Formats: sequence, structure tokens, C-alpha cells
Amino acid sequence: MARREKIERAVYSAVDALNKQLPKGDQVEKFPDASLYGTGGRLESLDFVTFVMEVETKIQDEFGIEFVLTDEGLLSKQTSPFATLGTLIEYLESRVTADGEWR
Repeated sequence: MARREKIERAVYSAVDALNKQLPKGDQVEKFPDASLYGTGGRLESLDFVTFVMEVETKIQDEFGIEFVLTDEGLLSKQTSPFATLGTLIEYLESRVTADGEWR
């Protein structure tokens, strides 16, 4: 399976896990333009933290790597990787190497 497919599978699996905890009207849809956090985002702060932790766990399980997804700079970027599912997947793809390492 290609690296991007593994990343997408991990992210969408994290969405499934989060959605089990959210009320029906607050669930995150699984498509690239689905808003996550920031302007127009669907997630409250605690839900966002839960989702980030789920993504970290799913990526670690998929690739066998240890990493921390967030840092102060990411949340304050003009174009946040957490704006949509698509931007998050693209960010992860830019950070996980073809060998499955975090850079």
C-alpha cells in the first residue's frame, strides 16, 4: 500500500474513533475539504486534542514511528495543516518519508 493511502487510512480511522464520541450533528465528515479547526472548524478545543492524539496513535501504528504532531508554530501558521482533513493529510505526507520515518 502506498504511503499516502496509509496516511489517509490512519486519518480517516482517527475520524471514525472521534465521531464515536461526538453527537450526530457535531461529527466530522470524511472528505478532504471537511473543516477541522480554526475558522469554520467543526471541532472544539478538547475534541481537537482528542483527534490529534488519535491521528498520532494511528500514524504510529501504521508506520511504527514515534512523533508528536503538534507544536506551537503549526497552530499559528497562516495556513494551518489542521484546517481540513485534506490539509492534514498533505502535511503528514510531507513529514512521513517513503521509508516511514518522521522528518
